[in-house]
Amino acid sequence: MPRVIPVPRSICILRLSALGDATHVVPLVHTLRDAWPDVAITWIVGKVESRLVGDLPGVEFVAFDKRSGWVGARSVAAALRGRRFDVLLHCQVALRANLLSTLVQADRRIGYDRARSKDLHGLFVRERIAARRGEHALDAIGSFCEPLGLKQTRVRWDLPVPSAEEEAACALLPGDEPTLLLNPCSSHPLRNWRPERYAAVADHAIARHGLRVAICGGRSELERRTADAILGTMRRPAVDLVGRDTLKQFLALSRRAVALLTPDSGPMHMANAMGTPVIGLHAASNPARSGPYSSREWCVDRYDAAARRFRGVAASALPWGARIEVPGAMDLVEAEAAIERLDALLATCPPR
Repeated sequence: MPRVIPVPRSICILRLSALGDATHVVPLVHTLRDAWPDVAITWIVGKVESRLVGDLPGVEFVAFDKRSGWVGARSVAAALRGRRFDVLLHCQVALRANLLSTLVQADRRIGYDRARSKDLHGLFVRERIAARRGEHALDAIGSFCEPLGLKQTRVRWDLPVPSAEEEAACALLPGDEPTLLLNPCSSHPLRNWRPERYAAVADHAIARHGLRVAICGGRSELERRTADAILGTMRRPAVDLVGRDTLKQFLALSRRAVALLTPDSGPMHMANAMGTPVIGLHAASNPARSGPYSSREWCVDRYDAAARRFRGVAASALPWGARIEVPGAMDLVEAEAAIERLDALLATCPPR
């Protein structure tokens, strides 16, 4: 007789960061909610990430400010005091998340398999998801429902965007002119591409396809400097949105774009979640594991070339998910290759 798995009454999800990984958790939340509409779901999430996903309906959010250290941990402890969950889905292996998981009282503690564990993750869980090599990060997180007797067969985001944020995005990009978004910076600097190569793709998009080009980014000095370098190299004008949009406004902006050009970054996965085609630039990371989930066919993939040049082996010989974040890796991504992917994308999905 197959073992009957009881339906949980309460589930705590622990996944603090980063923005891209937060979007990967959203389909899991929908899978749980669709199967068990009455289950109480609590998600312990990073403070920044809570601004992106914190209005998902039917979910209680406990935000952890990673910069505040023990003060933030005490805030989480206060929010969870006196509570016990049927299940903890411990979806992050970093030491900080492992230590924070000790604040969660749960009858079942489910974590990653041994191959994907690190920072003593196994000491903080009592059950593990199935070990599978070659999974995209989203599918790995989706498999956390399997020990509960479910299977994630549908990937759905449905991230809410308030009407005020939609209106703000329309003001930033007025009209219905087909637009190519550029998000040139990752939080990992060695994943970033040369500004002159972005400029070459942007000029091609304007001259060949008649697209409007808009550059997005946060408020950091690196993002401002990179955008200025792109704008200064371009032969044609572009819209400068760096530092002007919020996370929710970026979701709305990406939904208005024909495509996003970006290295492996949070906005890559945010735009993908909104159904926007993404041209991902990959050499430092493997697009099969961390590329835009629905747009991997449009990526420029130089991960194997980077593995051979900087690690001396084929990518297939590296541990799954290994990063090649070294100077020069992203130079293997040619501007011509990104232009070819843009042309192929627009030939397949012409802008309205």
